[in-house]
Amino acid sequence: MPATPLSRRAHARAILTLGLPLIGGHLAQFAIGVTDTVMLGWYGVETLAAGVLAHSVFFVFFIMGSGFAWAVMPLVAAEQANDGGETQVRRVTRMGLWLSTLFAALCLPVMLFSEPLLLALGQAEPVAERAADYLAIAGWGLFPALVVMVLKSYLAALERTQVVLWTTVIAAVANALVNWLLIFGNWGFPELGVRGAAYASVAVQIVSLAVLIPYAVARFPDHAIFVRLWRADREAFGQVFRLGWPIGLTNLAEVGMFSASAILVGWLGAVPLAAHGIALQVATAFFMVHMGLSNAATIRAGQALGRHDIAGLARGGQVAVGLSFGVAAVTTVIYLAFPEPLIGLFLDPDEPARPEILALGVTLLALAAAFQAVDGAQVVAIGLLRGVQDTRVPMVMAALAYWGVGLPASWVAGFALGWGAAGVWTGLVLGLATAAVLLLHRFFRVTVPALRAGAAPPDAGGGPGGRGAGGRPNDALPGAVAPAAQKQG
Repeated sequence: MPATPLSRRAHARAILTLGLPLIGGHLAQFAIGVTDTVMLGWYGVETLAAGVLAHSVFFVFFIMGSGFAWAVMPLVAAEQANDGGETQVRRVTRMGLWLSTLFAALCLPVMLFSEPLLLALGQAEPVAERAADYLAIAGWGLFPALVVMVLKSYLAALERTQVVLWTTVIAAVANALVNWLLIFGNWGFPELGVRGAAYASVAVQIVSLAVLIPYAVARFPDHAIFVRLWRADREAFGQVFRLGWPIGLTNLAEVGMFSASAILVGWLGAVPLAAHGIALQVATAFFMVHMGLSNAATIRAGQALGRHDIAGLARGGQVAVGLSFGVAAVTTVIYLAFPEPLIGLFLDPDEPARPEILALGVTLLALAAAFQAVDGAQVVAIGLLRGVQDTRVPMVMAALAYWGVGLPASWVAGFALGWGAAGVWTGLVLGLATAAVLLLHRFFRVTVPALRAGAAPPDAGGGPGGRGAGGRPNDALPGAVAPAAQKQG
């Protein structure tokens, strides 16, 4: 007999149980970036500029390569919900490790010899030289960084989110300590400046591996994910690849939109760019809550798919979106009630331009209220679609919303209409709102009905009964869905 459907309250409890540790993990990861920025800023302006430039390059590669790690999450969640799925869990996790390592190997030469590229992009020679020094060290850290992402996705999908949280907290503490030792040369360590931050980045990833690998081996010995790791698995490799590359490109499209918005605001001058950067930092901190909910939605959707519980999938999706809107409502109150204290946290009291930055920052935070609501909705929708392994069409939708609507609208409102930085943010809100509408419609009006009818979502990236590369029937989900459907039928 089918299981008793969960109430919305039970769905909310399950999502928050999974999501709260993931939210904490995202906030800890955000703290790592803030710590790097603050400490490099203390060391020197040119060092900070080099660190920001180098980290931007590194992050592009990292966010693309993370697509394969994110693909592991729904695959493992679906298989774990299906009795007897341990073998497939092992297969997809191993191939996630393979793909992440191969991607890092392809990116490494670019980071080892990045100085000519940075100079060709018009960067000042001293900044390009120091950024290249950072990348030549941090590039090696891309290998453990992406492996850590795969292990975090694997463990989160198995509902071991507490270890994901505490590993990231340990990493944040280790990053601050090693930064302090190697950037400034404290306690007799060499003073390495920006290279010290790079060594800290690599050390943090190694520390994370030292926590996650023993935990995974001890907690799930039956999965044996590191046993005979060298053996290729063409079918699982293709499965993770087909699901992962659209995720990586979706991530890149969103990150690219925000990077391009900074360039647009930079054309307006230093004060608007400072206000933009501060407002975006505040918005990003609160966005981590939506990211955690999105991850939890991915896991819950994957589990529902593995059980062939389409009614539970739809109801859980509604609850996840509702929770995101609830968070956005609270955030809106904070932005509108306390804008000056939030902006002031990032400004020196003696900064001559402080009044101008505060005034513009207050306006941008008011726009950030609308920004948060639609940004949260679109990222939760993406998480739900990833959970049911529907990634290709969502990739196209998101890219069109970000680059076809968001950025052009930012330019028109910011420059053609003369609204300045506020106009650029208005364009971002329109782009994210477009993405939210398209992706929510995709999940609730296309993907869920298709699954309910027993068909694959149109053009799903590895969905049930879908077709993978070369038109071959995809084996990702029939093995997970069919047994559960037989039990219920």
